[in-house]
Amino acid sequence: MKKLLAIALGAMILSGCTVRVADMTVGSTKNYNLNAAKFEKGARVIGEDKAPIVIFPLGIPSVKTAMDRAIEKDKCAVGLSDVVIYQLNHAFLFGTYGYRVEGTQIIDKSQMGCEGK
Repeated sequence: MKKLLAIALGAMILSGCTVRVADMTVGSTKNYNLNAAKFEKGARVIGEDKAPIVIFPLGIPSVKTAMDRAIEKDKCAVGLSDVVIYQLNHAFLFGTYGYRVEGTQIIDKSQMGCEGK
């Protein structure tokens, strides 16, 4: 009986889930001019913002921070296309929770320093 209880407790501590929250065609947290830009598709990127949990959460993760981290992987990126947002919950009493943003970078070649890239 003790082994079964230990296995069940271990499974609960190590368990977690990832839930798809939103799908968007285009998303950005940056200000940019839609009319005067030369856009190109970039790489598929992932940005995350997580907070630890030690019995209770030790921070507040943000979708904006996760999206900023994905966009800022290229200095010429201004947004993401084909965006998927996930909520992460990988904790019972200990672990992490937060957000993951995946998308294809939208590169703006009209920005300064991005013309020859």
